[in-house]
Amino acid sequence: MKIILFGATGMVGQGVLRECLLDPRVNGVLVVGRSPTGQRHPKLKEIEHQDFTDFSAIAAELTGYDACFFCLGISVAGLSEEQYRRVTYDYTLAAAELLAKRNSGMTFIYVSGAGTDSTGKGRSMWARVKGETENALLKLPFKGAYMFRPGIIEPLYGARSKTPAYRTFYILSKPLLPVLRLFFPNRILTTEQVARAMLKVARLGASKKLLEAKDINAALRD
Repeated sequence: MKIILFGATGMVGQGVLRECLLDPRVNGVLVVGRSPTGQRHPKLKEIEHQDFTDFSAIAAELTGYDACFFCLGISVAGLSEEQYRRVTYDYTLAAAELLAKRNSGMTFIYVSGAGTDSTGKGRSMWARVKGETENALLKLPFKGAYMFRPGIIEPLYGARSKTPAYRTFYILSKPLLPVLRLFFPNRILTTEQVARAMLKVARLGASKKLLEAKDINAALRD
């Protein structure tokens, strides 16, 4: 399986890249990002690309892949709706529309978030924009498109958030998260669990298009 990964330097993306490189069923990973991951691996290829509204210049290199894991995201804190939409909706659809045209057998997995508003009409700006993004992705002619909606994610194996407030949260909650995960396995996942579920859904599909935390957890057991 050959995979394209967006957002590999973010917390979730770091975990996804790790599991992709470890999985013997994955024989190639293409990371597309603005900055290098700093990793070296025989399976790994990286393309540095700055304009995430237009991927036409690298379109030929985005052909021949089985799956795309789109982990690129941004915190809504301090952003206008226009700014948040540009990253959340515009960047995602610019990549997805091109990939759908050039990879007819591709499975596209988008890391969304718990509380996303599928109606696209709610009062919460971030949830509404995420919902609109999900809806647009589900209309594209992929072999399969799945929206992952994890809630709290415990970072493992050195994965860390780029957002200072999130980093502080994870530092303070580090002793508690493993315990809470035992009691609330369908609410708190790890970066490893999310990544492994994405790999499994990419290979085998899933019965649902929208996967909440409990569905992501269940995908690992099925």
